[in-house]
Amino acid sequence: MKLILRTFAMTAISALMLCACSQTRLAESPGPALSTKPTQPTQPTRIILVGDSTMAPKSGYGDALCARFKPEVTCLNLAKGGRSSGSYRAEGSWEVVQKLMANNAQFSQTLVLIQFGHNDQPGKPGRSTDLATEFPVNMAGYVNDVQAAGAQAVLVTPLTRRSFKGTQLQNDLRPWADASMKVADAKHVPMIDLNAISYSSVQAMGEAEADTLAMAPPPAALPADTGDLAKTERAGAAKSAFDRTHLGSKGAAHFSAMVLKELLLIAPNLQAHVNAGNR
Repeated sequence: MKLILRTFAMTAISALMLCACSQTRLAESPGPALSTKPTQPTQPTRIILVGDSTMAPKSGYGDALCARFKPEVTCLNLAKGGRSSGSYRAEGSWEVVQKLMANNAQFSQTLVLIQFGHNDQPGKPGRSTDLATEFPVNMAGYVNDVQAAGAQAVLVTPLTRRSFKGTQLQNDLRPWADASMKVADAKHVPMIDLNAISYSSVQAMGEAEADTLAMAPPPAALPADTGDLAKTERAGAAKSAFDRTHLGSKGAAHFSAMVLKELLLIAPNLQAHVNAGNR
C-alpha cells in the first residue's frame, strides 16, 4: 500500500510540474507582433497653378481643374488675368508662390503648373516680352525657383484662342508654345502641350460650337476683329463678355479635362485623388 501511495504521489507531483512548465512557456511565447510605431497620416499632395486669365479664376480653366480633385489634394489657383511671364514676377505674385513652396515638407509632392504666352505677345505695354531673349529666360527662371524649393515644375503651353478665318482656326500662339517646350526639354521637366491639344479640339468642333465655350453668348452682330489684343486681353481680370480667349463654365470644363488627362500621365499617383466621374 505504501508503495502504491508513494507512486501515486510522485505521479501527481510530476503532473503538476509539467503543467507549471507548460504555462511558463506559454507565458513566455510571444504572440503576433504589435507595432509600437505611431501610424503616420499620409501627407497630402499640393498643386499650384500659375499663369494668365485663361487659367485664372472666373475666366479660365484653373478652378475647374482644381474641382476635379478630392479634398485631400490642396489645389491653389494663383493665376491672374493679364499677366505675362515678366509681369507676374515683377508685380510680386511669384514671391507669394515662393513663400508657399517654403513649406513643401508638409506635402508628399508639390506640382507647380506654369502657363504664360498670351500676354507676352507684342502690343501689350508693360507686359509684352521678347520671344527670343526674354520669354525663355523668364520661363527657365520659374523652373529654377521651383526646383530649388524642392517642388516639381510642369510647363504648360498657352491655351489656343478660338478665332477662325473661314473654317480655319488661327494659332498665333504657337511660337510661344514652342519656346516653352524648348525650356522644358532643356530643364528636363514635364510639359503639357495644351496649345496643340486645345487647337486640335477647337478646330474639329468649328467656330459655332467653339463660341459656346466663351464667358457669355456671342452678340447678334459680332464687331469686326481689329486684332487689338490689348483691348481683348486686358491687364487685369477678364470682363464677363463674349470673346474668343476667355472661358465660361462649359469652356472651363472642356479644357480642364484635357489638362487633367495630361497631368495624370505625368503624375499617375494623382489618379487615386481624382473625384469619381472625372477619371
